[in-house]
Amino acid sequence: MNGLRDDGVARARELLARFDAAEPGCDIAVCPPATLLHPVAEVLRASPIALGGQDCHPEDGGAHTGDVSAAMLADAGCRYVIVGHSERRADHGETDALVRAKAEAAHRAGLTAIICLGENEAERDAGKTVAVVAARLAGSLPPGTTAANTVIAYEPVWAIGSGRTPSAEEIGAVHAELRRRLRTRLAAGAAQLRLLYGGSVKPGNAAEILALDEVNGALVGGASLVIDDLWAICRNCP
Repeated sequence: MNGLRDDGVARARELLARFDAAEPGCDIAVCPPATLLHPVAEVLRASPIALGGQDCHPEDGGAHTGDVSAAMLADAGCRYVIVGHSERRADHGETDALVRAKAEAAHRAGLTAIICLGENEAERDAGKTVAVVAARLAGSLPPGTTAANTVIAYEPVWAIGSGRTPSAEEIGAVHAELRRRLRTRLAAGAAQLRLLYGGSVKPGNAAEILALDEVNGALVGGASLVIDDLWAICRNCP
């Protein structure tokens, strides 16, 4: 919930200008607040930078005042939608079942669902990281999931906005476990499904994180509000 129209449009224009001047060798999607989707879509129209929403309702339409459906996001020019972000799970009490339903709605609308999952600080301190993340994956992944319609983002809740990140070994271990479980679920298709890391990703740690096995990209939060920082992260993609 950051930025008004002028801010959002200016950031989108600057990001596109940098992309046009020197492609970073990675795919980029931006997910602004719903009020900025239309003006940002106009800036990014016909560009390689994709647009995404920050959330969607599990139903395709109806009397759900204040909510946005996946079909509405697609109509606004989105190709992606984030579901199950830790702040949605914490602030709105979203369960794995609800996140799964939202991902299904995204798939019905032709969107790629970015499904977020991760452990909180108490769960990490209790040594339950792998168990919690595995349970979130099992509960949040809908039938019909493929590498073409789904991205998984591991975001340790305690790291988001805190300036703290897990060690490279911890990130690598979680991503390896996610890949292993995806192989069980999706068989051969698991190898192509993108696994992102999110949680205080910044220019100073992006290169190390993005070089890890099974880390296929980053879900960037606060650093995305500063184009210099976001661009530095993009340029660190292997």
